[in-house]
Amino acid sequence: MKSTGRLFELALRKPVAIGLCLAIAHLLVGCNLLIPLAFLGEHKEKVPAEFAKLAGKQAAVVVWAAQETLFDYPHVRLELGTHIGDRLREKVDSVRLVDSRKVEDYIQRSLSNAASPEEIAGKFSCEMVVYVELLEFQIRDPEAPDYLRARIHASVAVYDFHEDNAQPKRFELREVETVYPASQALLFSSTNAVVVRKQAYELFADSVACKFYDHEKEL
Repeated sequence: MKSTGRLFELALRKPVAIGLCLAIAHLLVGCNLLIPLAFLGEHKEKVPAEFAKLAGKQAAVVVWAAQETLFDYPHVRLELGTHIGDRLREKVDSVRLVDSRKVEDYIQRSLSNAASPEEIAGKFSCEMVVYVELLEFQIRDPEAPDYLRARIHASVAVYDFHEDNAQPKRFELREVETVYPASQALLFSSTNAVVVRKQAYELFADSVACKFYDHEKEL
């Protein structure tokens, strides 16, 4: 009899427990309705391409840098041009980009600080030239030389030779500014210098390349 009574008691408790769980779940859902969507999960904003005509074109990336920048970083044009080119090939459909090494070799042989978009277009039969002008470039924090904090600030323009090679159309895009690390500088070391420079290059290249394709950004 005791065992039968125990089973009967458990049977009565089970519906109560289930009902309690359902009530709690209902309250939680009700509370979530009062919470802004941004706190309930990852949300992103769709961003249209700033310049959407690069797909399928023969193009080149040209990076301009001041002489004082080239004195400290003689390969910066090639390095940034290569990073940007890699991102564009990955993200922009059927774009045909001139190898950045060929662009840099041509600039070196021309004995000038940078070749004009018209020169590059004529030399490599380009329909488009992406022209990136470095307005500020630093790897060390100027206020604390013993610390590393990269800053790359540049203007970006596209020269369109597709319709009229004699008179290209120039499209001025929004400037790009990359800072790494974003919050706090790192103490200088050979290892940190490599890491900071690599990360800054990649972030900068992403910021330039995403101007040419639809993408999403986190809110």
